[in-house]
Amino acid sequence: MYSIRNLSRRGFLNMSAAAGSSLLLPQGLMSPARAADPLPAIAEEDAVIGFGHVGPITDEGWTWSHHQGLLAVQEAYPKLSKILEVENVPYSADATRTYRQFVSEGANMIFDTSSTGDFLHQVVKRAPDVAFMECNGHALMDNLGWYYLAHWYPTYVIGVAAGHLSKTGKLGYVASFPVASVYASTNAFLMGARTVNPEATLQTITINSWFDPQAATQAGTALIDNGADFLFGIMDEAGYLQVAEKRGVWAAMWNTDIRRYGPNAYVSSVIIDFKDFYVDQVGKRLAGTWTPGEHILPMGGGIDRDTWGQNVPEEVGKAADEVRQKIVDGWSPFVGELKDKDGKVRVEEGQQMTETELYNWDWSVEGVSGLES
Repeated sequence: MYSIRNLSRRGFLNMSAAAGSSLLLPQGLMSPARAADPLPAIAEEDAVIGFGHVGPITDEGWTWSHHQGLLAVQEAYPKLSKILEVENVPYSADATRTYRQFVSEGANMIFDTSSTGDFLHQVVKRAPDVAFMECNGHALMDNLGWYYLAHWYPTYVIGVAAGHLSKTGKLGYVASFPVASVYASTNAFLMGARTVNPEATLQTITINSWFDPQAATQAGTALIDNGADFLFGIMDEAGYLQVAEKRGVWAAMWNTDIRRYGPNAYVSSVIIDFKDFYVDQVGKRLAGTWTPGEHILPMGGGIDRDTWGQNVPEEVGKAADEVRQKIVDGWSPFVGELKDKDGKVRVEEGQQMTETELYNWDWSVEGVSGLES
């Protein structure tokens, strides 16, 4: 079951809100808007904004981070009529019903924070006056855009740290599903580690969930039993971090700073922050300047690495941060020659992968095992 909360100007009732500055993204990370007419302006006090989430806002991970963006919108636009927020939206026809309900409640703008694809698109096509934004989406329509994060860059930086910290060169990864975000994450992580230890390898275990503490704990245990002394993953909870703490190995996380679950094991986390982006998009919708576009938030502008853990040696953090600064300054580590796990050249010598190619990555680099490609 999922709940619908309504956040009106009078507070939480029982179905859920926020702000307005301009978010500037580096050239190449945001495509030009489609040639669609902007939707008309809306008075703030008449506006209804909807958020649909894949998980619970208490997960301290992906959904919690989107909820912080909602709160930022609420603070920036305190006169909004209401904000609709639904947790645990399934990848099923129930998602379609949820977004139809948003439209029937008068939503002017709807954020799908975890890409329900065709289940959302059915609603988009029937609500041309509503602006839709799909996180990790791939479709553009006259009233639908998408957004995501260039997580492969901070992941690469954390990989550099892993290369320094791992004694065995055997790294482990707790994966959700064999999807593009996981391929990009596993590949970037190992590529960063291999700049320090060219013989490093990465074993992955897929648990078919974004939030399953028991399965993540079991996967982390199996990876360590197989020799991994550094765990990474893309989970929305701290299961494998707690395993790393108990077993005395390193771990890095995703979404937020949750080091308290494993302070000795914690190295860093891929930190996400949608607050400025959501405030910007809602502001454009209210002003009548919103048009659909493609947005990949860059490192330092929506995604980054967390501060280093208490046991990370200063020289390791410094070495990784030197790489981070190069990336912020415009350097890309994703340049060929790159081969896949079967030895086939996928990126030619000297060729740099584009942001679109990184976003849609669907094959494993040499040294990554456990994902189908």
